[in-house]
Amino acid sequence: MRAMLEQLIALAGQGPVALARVVDTTGPGPRETGAAMIVTGSGEIVGSLSGGCVEAAVVETARQVLATGQAVTDRFGYADGDGLAVGLTCGGEIEVFVEQVGPEHLPMLSELHRRITEGSPVALATRLDATAEWKLSHTGSTEPWHGVDRDVLALLAAGHSGVVGADECEADASPRPRVFVQVFATPARMILAGANDFVRALSRTGRQLGYRVTVVDARETFATPARFPSAHEVVVDWPHRYLRTEHEAGRIDGRTVVCVLTHDTKFDVPTIVAALSIDDIAFVGALGSRRTHAERTDRLRAAGVTESSLARLKSPLGLDLNARTPDETAISIAAQILADRGNASARPLDRTDGPIHR
Repeated sequence: MRAMLEQLIALAGQGPVALARVVDTTGPGPRETGAAMIVTGSGEIVGSLSGGCVEAAVVETARQVLATGQAVTDRFGYADGDGLAVGLTCGGEIEVFVEQVGPEHLPMLSELHRRITEGSPVALATRLDATAEWKLSHTGSTEPWHGVDRDVLALLAAGHSGVVGADECEADASPRPRVFVQVFATPARMILAGANDFVRALSRTGRQLGYRVTVVDARETFATPARFPSAHEVVVDWPHRYLRTEHEAGRIDGRTVVCVLTHDTKFDVPTIVAALSIDDIAFVGALGSRRTHAERTDRLRAAGVTESSLARLKSPLGLDLNARTPDETAISIAAQILADRGNASARPLDRTDGPIHR
C-alpha cells in the first residue's frame, strides 16, 4: 500500500474506490501482509495481491463493495492447478479485506502520507467488519480505541503488521473487534553479540517476534550465515565497534534490543560499555551466572561505566524459568524483553488481577 498511497489519494479524491489488502497469511504466499490493490468504479486496477491467482475474484468483490458500500472479507486457500476453484497454487492461505475508500478518507490518508514521507513510524488500524473504521496511530498516541489501542502501539513499536483483537476469553469484557494493523516503519532491531548456540536459538525467537536480527562476532570461522539461518544478517566485526558504527549511521533507535551472549570478557565488556553509552537503545542485556555478573560489573565500573548506566543493564539476562537449554534460555530472554517493552510485571497471570490485556 505504501507504494500506491499517492495514487490512492488521487483516485479517492475523484470518488469512491475499492481498496483490497492482504490482512493475514498462512504458509507460503506470493505477497506479504499489507499488499494492496485498488479497483475504481470505471474498472481501472492498480496493484496486485497474489500475482494473478485471486485477482479476478477480488475484482468481483470490489465491484460488490462499490455497489453496496459494505466491506467484505475474502479467504483463499490452496487450489489445485487443474481445479476450478479460485485459490493459491503455492499451498498457502490469504485473507483479503475489501473496503470502500472515498473523499471522506482523504484527511487521514494525507496525514498518513505526511508521516511516511517524514520517516515517522505510523500505523493504520482498520476494523475488519462492515464498518471498516480507521484509526491512525503513532508514537505517543494515547487515545483509547475499542480496547486494542495498546496492541496497535505494540505492533508499531515492533515494526511489523498484523491482526489484533477478537479476544473473547474474558467473560466480563466486551469482545474487542478484529483489527488489521498496517505498520509503516522499519522493524525493530535485535543485535546479538556472539556466535554460539544461545545466539542461534535467540535469533530464531527474535525473528518470530518480528525483530530484524543481526548476529555480530569478530571470529570469522563462527560468524557465518549457515550457522545462523534465522538471522537477517551475520556480521564479522568486533561487536562494540559495530554498535558504534551503526549508531553513528543512525541505524539504532529507541526500539533496538542488544543482547550480549559472548561469555568472553574481551568481547562482552567493550560491547556492554558501547551499548550503555547509547541512550537510545531500548534494552541492553548480558547472559551469565551471578558470579560472572559480579565480576563483569567490577570490570564495567573500572572501564568508567556509571552506576546510573549500570542500572540499565539486564544481567543476569532472562526471567526465572529454570531454563537450561539454549531454546529454553531464548524463551526466558524473549519473555523479559516483551515484559520490559510493555512495562509488564512478568508475573503469572493467575497471580494478577484485572484484565489480561491492559
